[in-house]
Amino acid sequence: MKKTIKVAAAVIQNDRDMILCALRSPTMSLANLWEFPGGKLEEGENAREALVREIHEELGCKIEADEIIADIHHEYEKIVVNLISIQAKIVEGEPVAKEHAELRWVPVSELVSLEWAPADIPTVNALIN
Repeated sequence: MKKTIKVAAAVIQNDRDMILCALRSPTMSLANLWEFPGGKLEEGENAREALVREIHEELGCKIEADEIIADIHHEYEKIVVNLISIQAKIVEGEPVAKEHAELRWVPVSELVSLEWAPADIPTVNALIN
């Protein structure tokens, strides 16, 4: 049986209805695919707590985590990812790509133009619909 990893992802929308998208770096697994920024839950954390911590670590800004958009289980070759996508807003600072190759603000209508990591696609579809 494959190991399941719980991951929280931030769907950060700005005041111009653009969504923050992050390009995975060439050194990461699923290199050069787009994702919603976030990371793994640590022992004892809930998804919102993990997301606030991960965004501060990865992007150097503070967010407020709101409602859950999607709770997806995606099976990759070696693991299962339980991706919990959460609506969020920046409350302090500007996001900076510390681990990702690029950050980009993208209109919702153009999200489909990016090549997404498979686990993120259901969230993209939920946002478009």
